[in-house]
Amino acid sequence: MWNEHKPIAMIIGLNPSTADQTRNDPTITRCINFASSWGYGGVCVTNLFGFRATAPTELKAHHDPIGKENDAWVHEMAMGAAITVAAWGNHGKFLNRSLEFLPTLDQLHCIKMNKSGEPAHPLYLKAELKPFPMIPRQQANQFF
Repeated sequence: MWNEHKPIAMIIGLNPSTADQTRNDPTITRCINFASSWGYGGVCVTNLFGFRATAPTELKAHHDPIGKENDAWVHEMAMGAAITVAAWGNHGKFLNRSLEFLPTLDQLHCIKMNKSGEPAHPLYLKAELKPFPMIPRQQANQFF
């Protein structure tokens, strides 16, 4: 949090990394920069899958990559955020995770949609992009 007088943005990623609350990586730094440029005073980064790894292949090999408490934590954090932004990239399709998880969140936004229909990962997106509301797949059969 860099400005306690402004609201918090939450970004849901798929972070094959070991970044944590004390150590940033390039993706977390990018999320901070996006949230700041959008006028928020802080960012909370959560993950579509609870298991953290340094490569998506490790995530996919894990016996329980979602974790039994991950959804509850993501929802709790979303309740305190002024905006919730999906940014997990194409690997969100693993285990139909994005398809099952999307309907559980209200007013979800994204920064950009991939051709696959998944919300783009933030790392290489243009800095001037702004979040926009997502249309759930069950309503549109894909995102627009």
